[in-house]
Amino acid sequence: MCGIAGEVVTGRNDVPDLDAVTRMTGALRSRGPDGEGHWSAGRVALGHRRLSIIDLSDTGSQPMVDDELELAVAFNGCIYNYKELRAELSDRYRFTSTSDTEVVLKAYDRWGERFVEHLVGMFAIALVDQRRDRVLLVRDRLGIKPLYVADLPGRTRFASSLPALLAGGGVDTGLDPVGLHHYLSWHSIVPAPRTILRGVRKLPPATVRVLEPGREPRDHVYWQPDYTRRPEHAGWTAQDWQEAVRDALRTAVRRRTVADVEVGVLLSGGVDSSLLVALLAEEGQRPSTFSIGFTDRDGLDGDEFAYSDAVAHKYGTDHHQLRIGDDELASAVGHAVAAMSEPLGTHDVTAFHLICREVGRHVKVVQSGQGADEVFGGYRYHQPAADAPRHVAARVLRDAFADHDDLAHILQPDSLAEGDPSSALLAAHLDRPGADTALDAVLRTDTHLLMPDDPVKRVDNMAMAWGVEARVPFLDQDLVELVASCPPELKSGQGGKAVLKDIARDVLPVEVVDRPKGYFPVPALTRLDGEVLDMVRTALSSTAARQRGILRPDYVKALLDDPNGHSTKVGGNELWQVGMLELWLQHHDIA
Repeated sequence: MCGIAGEVVTGRNDVPDLDAVTRMTGALRSRGPDGEGHWSAGRVALGHRRLSIIDLSDTGSQPMVDDELELAVAFNGCIYNYKELRAELSDRYRFTSTSDTEVVLKAYDRWGERFVEHLVGMFAIALVDQRRDRVLLVRDRLGIKPLYVADLPGRTRFASSLPALLAGGGVDTGLDPVGLHHYLSWHSIVPAPRTILRGVRKLPPATVRVLEPGREPRDHVYWQPDYTRRPEHAGWTAQDWQEAVRDALRTAVRRRTVADVEVGVLLSGGVDSSLLVALLAEEGQRPSTFSIGFTDRDGLDGDEFAYSDAVAHKYGTDHHQLRIGDDELASAVGHAVAAMSEPLGTHDVTAFHLICREVGRHVKVVQSGQGADEVFGGYRYHQPAADAPRHVAARVLRDAFADHDDLAHILQPDSLAEGDPSSALLAAHLDRPGADTALDAVLRTDTHLLMPDDPVKRVDNMAMAWGVEARVPFLDQDLVELVASCPPELKSGQGGKAVLKDIARDVLPVEVVDRPKGYFPVPALTRLDGEVLDMVRTALSSTAARQRGILRPDYVKALLDDPNGHSTKVGGNELWQVGMLELWLQHHDIA
């Protein structure tokens, strides 16, 4: 819904750099094209860019200050249960707006640091408690809304994007070897708290960070569902699970219609997004829907319009079909790179950027199917986990992605992190208690460690580049908790997402449900040539890339000699992955 930025100085007598906060806020303009606000008091300054979705009047503007409670907040996201919370809080508090932002302030005053446990939604929050000289930084349970942090001498800065922090100045932009290791290991995913840069970190999902003068920052994790079987579900049949999941998904979709503007749907034609349209139709809604397609190339289909058209026709949506020619792609890639908060190496990022441009011409809010594969077990590498013993879960994930030995052939020795930090992080996450089976452990790691940094980051970055808020019902907290406890075979069956497919067969055309899994097809980016290949080749052959010296020259030469002959373990083009990294670094003048 917005972009936030701010600075907290360490000493009681220091003052924040208001110019830096203004620059950071300005860099977030695309995330909030409807207004800008600033507030400063004592050792804290807040900035905000507004995308007006709830309470379109000036009373919903931010930063929002409650002088009586001595609280101030800059908030990005949406609290879907804000009306229920407002009713609950009205016994003690007087409200002067109809916004969800004001509910955040009152909820904190009522419940203190545990206020976040009452919020249903997606959010990144910076809340200033002047009475206690305390600042809280908060991120939602699944990391849907981003919050980047930079610790500088005597001060902490935060913002909704990494480039906004760079606009503030003073950030250490050296490459983080561990972040680089993660990027190349996990197909451009760098899990929180790290980023690709040494001087920037991310607040992890489901985390409250408390900043107080004279003390080290204090973090606590407020939510982590167990991936175990619950006693209350012991007698449930597959039909019982199907009905429970359907009801939870209905609630998730209904929650994400909360807005004072129209809510559309990104309709790829796959099961996930098509289900959103069907469930909205159950609520009596015929939303605007948006699909994108590209030119067929080398035997690769460039669109899935047959499926999205079938769903749009069945439910009578106001459907927008966008077809992109190859001649538009090179410039679109450049714009997509500029919109990336961190480098993203999946070829469909450009497709999301283009479709969200079209969405922004019609609506401000869309529902999207991101997260369903992680929650319901829809990826190819989830199948081996379904049959593996619990103790080999780490091996299943390592086999699905690059390993340390692969990276030794890619990176120069002084750019290669010591040890194998990516495998160590996976093992630590997978081996934690609270997951019964190997598949439970893998899905927990996918959902809570990897997913926030792609695909969730991908859709947030590309949507907000056009002032569009993307909402993700499959990442509803109650739905995720329920499915986490679901028997693994109801997720891994039928090639993945079994229970979801059973639900879909009741409401969707059969050809949409029972077909091979698809992705946003962009043939011209899957197999590189022409202007796009020239762009990547120029970036990797540039003086900047050679001087940076992170990639082995023989590796780069092999990729450029055979641009489409090297694939990552998840099926991506290796040249595209390293090319996106280099293009992003050059765009931000990272030496």
